[in-house]
Amino acid sequence: METLLVECVQSNLRLFMHRNAIFLCERLCAEFPSELNLQLLASCYLHNNQAYCAYHILKGTQMAQSRYLFAISCFQMDLLREAEAALCPANEPNAEVPNGAAGHYLLGLIYRYTDRRESAVDHFMQALSIDPFLWVAYEELCILGAAEEANGVFGVAAALRFQQQNLHSEPSSRNLQTGSEDGSVPSSRTLGLDDTSLKQVKQLHGNNLRDIPGHPHGAVVAAGAAIQTANSGHNVSLYNTPSPVPVQLSGVAPPPLCRNVPPNLSTQGGEGSPRSTVNAVMQAPRRKFMDEGKLRKVSGRLFSDSAPRRSTRLAGEAAANSNSNAPQIGGNGTNHSSTKFLGTFRERDSSKVSSATFRSVTVRKGQSWATESLDEGRRPEALDDARSDNTATTSSTTSASGDDRSFERERTNMQMCGALTHGSRVTGGVLELLGLLRTLGEGYRLSCMYRCQEALEVYLKLSHRQYNTGWVLSQVGKAYFELVDYFEADRAFSLARRASPYTLEGMDIHSTVLFHLKEEMKLSYLAQELISTDRLSPQSWCAIGNCYSLQKDHETALKNFQRAVHLDSRFAYAHTLCGHEYTALEDYENGIKCYQSALRIDARHYNAWYGLGMVYLRQEKCEFAEHHFRKAFQINPRSSVLMCYLGMALHALKRNKEALEMMEKAILADKKNPLPMYQKANILLSLEKLDEALKVLEELKEYVPRESSVWALMGKIYKRLGMHEKAMFHFGLALDLKPSAADVATIKSAIEKLHVPEEIEDNL
Repeated sequence: METLLVECVQSNLRLFMHRNAIFLCERLCAEFPSELNLQLLASCYLHNNQAYCAYHILKGTQMAQSRYLFAISCFQMDLLREAEAALCPANEPNAEVPNGAAGHYLLGLIYRYTDRRESAVDHFMQALSIDPFLWVAYEELCILGAAEEANGVFGVAAALRFQQQNLHSEPSSRNLQTGSEDGSVPSSRTLGLDDTSLKQVKQLHGNNLRDIPGHPHGAVVAAGAAIQTANSGHNVSLYNTPSPVPVQLSGVAPPPLCRNVPPNLSTQGGEGSPRSTVNAVMQAPRRKFMDEGKLRKVSGRLFSDSAPRRSTRLAGEAAANSNSNAPQIGGNGTNHSSTKFLGTFRERDSSKVSSATFRSVTVRKGQSWATESLDEGRRPEALDDARSDNTATTSSTTSASGDDRSFERERTNMQMCGALTHGSRVTGGVLELLGLLRTLGEGYRLSCMYRCQEALEVYLKLSHRQYNTGWVLSQVGKAYFELVDYFEADRAFSLARRASPYTLEGMDIHSTVLFHLKEEMKLSYLAQELISTDRLSPQSWCAIGNCYSLQKDHETALKNFQRAVHLDSRFAYAHTLCGHEYTALEDYENGIKCYQSALRIDARHYNAWYGLGMVYLRQEKCEFAEHHFRKAFQINPRSSVLMCYLGMALHALKRNKEALEMMEKAILADKKNPLPMYQKANILLSLEKLDEALKVLEELKEYVPRESSVWALMGKIYKRLGMHEKAMFHFGLALDLKPSAADVATIKSAIEKLHVPEEIEDNL
């Protein structure tokens, strides 16, 4: 009953029938109380988003898996100290973290959110060292600014670690056996991943490779490589009829398939009768030198890995006795030539076996591959006089002991070749996946370092299929957003939305892009789409908040951003957007609290540092403003906007030389950004360098001809120069461009005092 209940619960979890799984698991725990069953019940509650239930069930348990599930429950309930204590018990300082890579990753998250960056980085690195495919750990390292180059993390060393770990975890039944019962050779993963040379293969298995006489190229082939052609992904069938069982990839052996196959089979040459050969196959007697029990035992081991469909020895002898220039005999008794050219393994495999190892060979349908000795001058003793006599039939004088030895050699040969094929497939997959993660990881790392142009170039190296996915296009959109190229960012996010309309990642940034573009209609449509997709997503409420903020309804916008915070308290950008709205409402105290909350979640969230700098700049706390702008600039040293505001803070502190240098850097960083040029003119004006200031503004008005503040500043400079007519002309143009109410008042005041001397105006 216990086994049945466990299976039912697991089946219900697989089918997402969580309530039924919980009900049955409660019956299981009532009838058979044990910690293992409590783990299953806790898992059911966690699947049903009831972390508090799992928390109470597992509190006080001691098994490693129980502590891991308890830590997951605590993390979801924001009980980070208890989660840490579960993973690292105080009374067991040297205890291993449960669940390996996953446990280290969870511990890294706990350290990150408790502001222990170095410990977090250490555990994320340990998680990656255990499991090189744990992408989220590398993602966290990038967010923390501590990621190594992707080439180092997802390189050959990662493939070797993966190999070693899987070797230790493989069951003994999958290990390859040699002819003797106590001997062994490396497993299929080892043969696939190690850089095995021809010499090493020859030393290990020289007696198990056979020469194929009569072949025009003298090709050397691996028997098991018939499953796949040169790792190209195109399956090549060498059989006229389908196999009775699929290829076995697990450790469970299929039924013995070779017990009814004749012990010897020779192909007749051009003068022989095809009908007699087919009859020999159909009417051959069963082996007599082996009993059923022993044959089942050998077959189980023989097919544990590669599961070839026929006996390799039969194929080897048939190929040895055949002439490549003669017509080949098919399974239906007709003569036809079926030459298969099977290419070499591609060099993406770390084994790097030379092209001389695996070459083309003529084979016959209905038979397996034949192998050739690596030493061309040496022939295995198993090939007898049938090599020179193409018309010879099955020998009846072979002794039982000779057949036993031959069968053992065939078994070892087939296992080794199957291991090479399986290992090559595994290696090809591992290296291909690591190559993909290298590209994605390097692009993401560069994005997190705000080297956005380089990141875009890396993403372009991806295949068409990978590039046009929601995640990659969202990252491209974020990169363009940081480059202040809002049109390209909008295009990339729109493509991401089209590719994955159900994915909301990055849509908060997309809504901010539309906010900057003042695309009110598109922003409203996006917000409605996101809400209809997922009302419980913080990105949806951020989009709605940006809609109201664009309409200057800051109070309603603030409510929507707060809703996003309530849905996900670890969503740093929602906290920052709340801070922006509080600042717009001139509630600086609450604005500072929101920015600080964002920084507790992500210390490298430069938007929050910028927000704090803006608050202090408005409060004329210039030293604080300079400190926070510099913090933001250190995180994102390529942002023209941050350089400009840092320069403004330096100018407010009367550090004009540093301020001018920073403005020059800002102009060079983004020539399309008009703000640093305007602020440079302001600094030059304060230094009484009026001609230089006018020169900068003349250049600037070509970029932004409808910016009223530019014309107003030019009017102010002309007034200082005593050119009142030009000053009046520029003030009038500034008013015609419909500036804000505050700017209108300032410009009108300047017009009224146009003929008042500077000294008297300062006293007024």
